[in-house]
Amino acid sequence: MRVALVHDWLLTMGGAERVLEAIAEMYPDAPIFSLVANPAALSPALAARVHIESRLAQLPHARRWYRRYLPLMPWAVEHLPLGDFDLVLSDCSAVSKGVRTRPGAVHVSYIHTPMRYLWDLERSYRQEAGPLERLAMSATFPRLRRWDFAAAQRPTQLMANSQAVAARIQAHYSRPSVVVPPPVDVERFSPNEPRGGYHLVLSRLVAYKRFDLAVDAANRLQLPLLVAGEGPERERLERLAGPTVKLVGRPSDEEAARLLERAEALWLPGEEDFGIVMAEALAAGTPVVAYGAGGARDIVEDGATGVLFFEQTAESLIEALQRLAGLPIDRRQLRQAALRFGVEHFRARYQAVVADALAGRGSA
Repeated sequence: MRVALVHDWLLTMGGAERVLEAIAEMYPDAPIFSLVANPAALSPALAARVHIESRLAQLPHARRWYRRYLPLMPWAVEHLPLGDFDLVLSDCSAVSKGVRTRPGAVHVSYIHTPMRYLWDLERSYRQEAGPLERLAMSATFPRLRRWDFAAAQRPTQLMANSQAVAARIQAHYSRPSVVVPPPVDVERFSPNEPRGGYHLVLSRLVAYKRFDLAVDAANRLQLPLLVAGEGPERERLERLAGPTVKLVGRPSDEEAARLLERAEALWLPGEEDFGIVMAEALAAGTPVVAYGAGGARDIVEDGATGVLFFEQTAESLIEALQRLAGLPIDRRQLRQAALRFGVEHFRARYQAVVADALAGRGSA
């Protein structure tokens, strides 16, 4: 049986790429297809694999400007040469679920989220866009939404990375999905490290994650907060930061693990599709303070492994931090809660869903 793997774009190592890495380990002979790829930016495990790029990669500055080519992505992904494969496994945050396969082939798509800028967050993106960008959105988004719905009907079976994403898939695509949480390398963390007296934000710094609330809360409480990450919000957060808030840039994987192991708590004031970093924090024995929506509900047990808050305001976050201060934290309990997201659990669940699809028991 010939197997192919498909990913939207391979230009950095984020949570979606970690999932692809785990899938690729299960199918070591499968070629990897993507719209555009930069092996130098990937982990050795992915960089060593063959990357077959789409026609989009031939366009000017495609690796840097790939988001500007969004209207062309449906065309590009539909022309990936997958006609010789019996099983296609897509790992999708955008368009890879829309690949064309041969009749009789099985296609299983792991959905990180329906495209947020087309569906749930379109209004936010419009507010942040300039006049020309808003005009482009008005011209292209209705057609892209129609294509995205049609593309989501093509796979034999859909997986979702959290209950929240499964609900979005049902709402936007009118399809059920099987929830398979993404893999977390829990073994690279120790819950026994001494604490460093700081609280932590560890993420790409983008507007919808609402790290402005974290900075505001730290300023008001005079709590030491490390903001580890890079992104378009960094300059704004630096302007907001008081004397107890320090922005330290993007850490290496090893540095990120040490930061998590020594933090008093991890803060996530935005809604995450899943939020691997929350499970990593628990594996490091670090409680989580998170907005109680999205993947946080699958990961954090309120009052036991952390605290959830339900209004996206600095006041609500401050109340959650005050609740956390009164909780007896058992770091072994936190570690135990993280083990259910381990890599072996992911592999077993993922392969069971693929086996059901191959046996004709998928939901299509």
